[in-house]
Amino acid sequence: MNDTMGFQDFFKKSILHLESFETVSYIDIVLGLVCSFGIGMFIYWIYKKYFRGVVYSYNYNVSFVLMTMITTLIIMTISSNIILSLGMVGALSIVRFRTAVKDPLDIAYMFWAIAAGIATGAKMYPLSIIGSLAFGLVIAWLSKKKAKHEVYLLIIRHTDEATDELRVLLRKLNTKLKSKSIRNGFTEVTVEINLVDDNTAFLREIDQMNGVQSCSLVNYTGDYAQ
Repeated sequence: MNDTMGFQDFFKKSILHLESFETVSYIDIVLGLVCSFGIGMFIYWIYKKYFRGVVYSYNYNVSFVLMTMITTLIIMTISSNIILSLGMVGALSIVRFRTAVKDPLDIAYMFWAIAAGIATGAKMYPLSIIGSLAFGLVIAWLSKKKAKHEVYLLIIRHTDEATDELRVLLRKLNTKLKSKSIRNGFTEVTVEINLVDDNTAFLREIDQMNGVQSCSLVNYTGDYAQ
């Protein structure tokens, strides 16, 4: 009985506390939103500068800024009252995000924005700022460390006229056959090739062969050269 009354008293106090928002001052609100906006813009700049995917999405990058600010606002809200926190958890539990994330690195940026927003909303400004700077430096350092050998897929469409000459060249390039298909008199082969220093001069040599219709070079990370 005492436990029940104790919970009821706590519930009543929370409702009374809900009517007053003095625990979150206007200075804290402005400072938190300004800090989250600055960190969000830093994430925006890092993502744009070191993006290595196929197509850069401006809207997706802007979402990092908004996500940081929205998360800060949510943390400020739920930290002021237990009833608000329960209501916010219930409201967020019914939200479903179905946007496909193709690059695993984009997920890291998303968690970075959420973590920075949580730290900022909890008034841990040094943690959010120093942590964001550390993440940015790590991404910049890793982006400059380029692998000495990069793996590509070489796709060639040709006729029987170029078969022997292509076989000699591909043997020199130390390629590995991945697939081969024949349709309407044309042969399409896909081979794996390791490149050093992005040397793609052999593409012109293949393109000038008699019987070669097209040749394409595709990087496993999504980069495309033709």
